[in-house]
Amino acid sequence: MPIKPIVALTHCTEYREPVVAEAIARQFELLGGIGRFVKRNDSVLLKPNFIAPKPRHCATQTDPAVIIETARILKDLGAKPFVGDSPAWGDVFKCVNVLGLEEPLKKLGVPVRQLDKPVKRQIAGVDVGISSVALDADKIINLPKFKAHQQLVATFAVKNMFGCVSGKWKAYWHFAKGGNEKKFCKLLIEIYKLLNPALTIIDGIIAMDGPGPISGRAKPLGWIIGGTEPIACEIVCSKLINLSPESLPIVKAAKQIGFGSTGLAAGGCANFDDIEIAGDTFPKTVCTDFVLAKPIPIRFSLPHVCKSVCKQILMLARPR
Repeated sequence: MPIKPIVALTHCTEYREPVVAEAIARQFELLGGIGRFVKRNDSVLLKPNFIAPKPRHCATQTDPAVIIETARILKDLGAKPFVGDSPAWGDVFKCVNVLGLEEPLKKLGVPVRQLDKPVKRQIAGVDVGISSVALDADKIINLPKFKAHQQLVATFAVKNMFGCVSGKWKAYWHFAKGGNEKKFCKLLIEIYKLLNPALTIIDGIIAMDGPGPISGRAKPLGWIIGGTEPIACEIVCSKLINLSPESLPIVKAAKQIGFGSTGLAAGGCANFDDIEIAGDTFPKTVCTDFVLAKPIPIRFSLPHVCKSVCKQILMLARPR
């Protein structure tokens, strides 16, 4: 019989340190234990969503409590975690600073690194500059934020790894591939496959609805969602907000190219019934007032890309 993918659900309604610590520890336990994913002395990239330097109450970035408690578990194991990203706006240090993460990470002995120094990798038929910092890590733990998204309806697991594309090349790929939804989503999936995170843990304690991924509304949701199969995670997340998984371009593309759970038939994780929920019971009453964004094209215009690059240069030139 096919092996069902497992998605761990942990009900968690606040970001207090002991509450989040217990919830993150439970995620690892439900999915087979920390030793299944990381070994002592492993260099582990913690890849949060640091899209722009906005404070924690905006729910734009992965909450600092989720990052800190994941890092603490890894440190206790004897691994060597570091936090890294290549934000669309600003740099990783500005994002860390505005979240108040700098001192807690320093006390834990967890470095922060910009995902720069790109090296070319052949992905979906094109050369993509992936950060060598990410590629050199022994393991990656993907820590995305649960968000509505103006271009992709909502983003949960897969797209966060796009942040390992260095600098403004992300804007370029929106321009170069964004004219075709399937091709753009295939690019995102292939980047995810290349980097192959050991585990994804999604911060849905307070999500973002409305015009995400930057300027939406903080929306209390009360869940941490984790798993090794990103499309299974995408499907479970969509169900939590009463959204059809088939409305997500990333899920549609995954099914078209056969990316999903290897234990299932060709075509990947076909539907919600193929997934085993571990931990807290899937709610009988899901969130029905999660507001989606008014859709805009995936493709950035060339003037948009040029303007974005200029803004980024000016922002990075300012003192930290």
